[in-house]
Amino acid sequence: MFPSPPSLRRPYYGWAVVAASFLGTFVVFGLSYSFGVFLERIVDDFGGARGPSSLAFGVQTVAIYVGASGLGVLIDRYGTRRALAVGALLTVGGLAAASRAENLLTLILTYGVITGVGLSIVYVVAYGTVTRWFDRRLGLAGGLSSAGLGIGMFVVVPSAASLIAELGWRDVLLVLAAVAGGLLLLATLLVRDDPGSAGVDPPPEEFVGAPPTPNREPLREQFVAVRSIAFTPAFGLLAAGWVLIYGSLYAVLAHLVLYAAGMGLPAGVGPWALATVGLASALGRVAIGHVADTAGRVRVFVACSAVMGLATLWLAFASSTAGVAAFAVVFGLAYGGNGALLSPLVAALFGRENINAVFGLVSVAFAVSGLLAPAAAGAAYDTLGTYEPAFLVAGVAAVVGAGSVAVAGRRA
Repeated sequence: MFPSPPSLRRPYYGWAVVAASFLGTFVVFGLSYSFGVFLERIVDDFGGARGPSSLAFGVQTVAIYVGASGLGVLIDRYGTRRALAVGALLTVGGLAAASRAENLLTLILTYGVITGVGLSIVYVVAYGTVTRWFDRRLGLAGGLSSAGLGIGMFVVVPSAASLIAELGWRDVLLVLAAVAGGLLLLATLLVRDDPGSAGVDPPPEEFVGAPPTPNREPLREQFVAVRSIAFTPAFGLLAAGWVLIYGSLYAVLAHLVLYAAGMGLPAGVGPWALATVGLASALGRVAIGHVADTAGRVRVFVACSAVMGLATLWLAFASSTAGVAAFAVVFGLAYGGNGALLSPLVAALFGRENINAVFGLVSVAFAVSGLLAPAAAGAAYDTLGTYEPAFLVAGVAAVVGAGSVAVAGRRA
């Protein structure tokens, strides 16, 4: 039987999975990365200093990425649609409960732990599933799906900042819960595990050989396979590199708004700078992710990570609206470039058979940097009255982390 001419083929369903993953990353990072616009109101409401209040964001980050290390195995085994539905329920419920928190501990438990676990499930599905649907165009597909992160930041951060002034931070959390629930419902209807389980034939030029499928081996055998990867030098170098690189990201996300305000810049500069990071990130994910399909995914990831570090060093000396805006554009493009390549990089180094499990495990690196960097930057400000030393340390660490990933690529 002759193949259908290209003009008569049905659109490849993998692009619907990309759309579902885009919605997932939009929700995860639009919600999580907007924390900076809530921080001042939370400090005012509950008292205390910026360091302790930043723990709500830090604990949520830990929940997202530590949860991913174990949830990836379960998602591989029981399917993406069921998992995404559970993640949606936890996310919406956690945000609703956080909106009524009466003290900082309750906020940390609801916004940090419950919402964080829900977002963890969405995160693993959104990043890991696309790798089973694409090969030749994986950089482009990964860039498009993860561009939801940047668009989420660009839409949610200024919207939340504006609504907080009118409704208060508690009611804004309820609004975000309702929007997140609707978007995740649509994503759940669209997502599928892989071409085989969906009865879809990929375009013949997309894969060399059969497309990958979830690992259905006994749980013990899957655990042994993932553990053998986790104890390789390349895995350790990759995880260490991610910890150092993304410390710069989490310090910026949690404190850029207050940093801009502390320099006496106009009130809207901080939220819009954070939104600009998001928009530039979305552009970087699509454009740089596509370039990486031919230029080399490890090489492009390392270059973008080094630029993130250099831009953070620049931020420590930026003292004007133009300087902060320049930082936001450069940092966002570089972050978008390496963000598009997270799961393709893991697949390139360690294969795709257990992609959700391996990707979830290495994502614990984000938990480490997400817990430590915001609180450390806040504590540095509380002690020194300035953010500059924190940004300098974070920038140097990111450059070192880029080097660590480069070595991992040669050792894999």
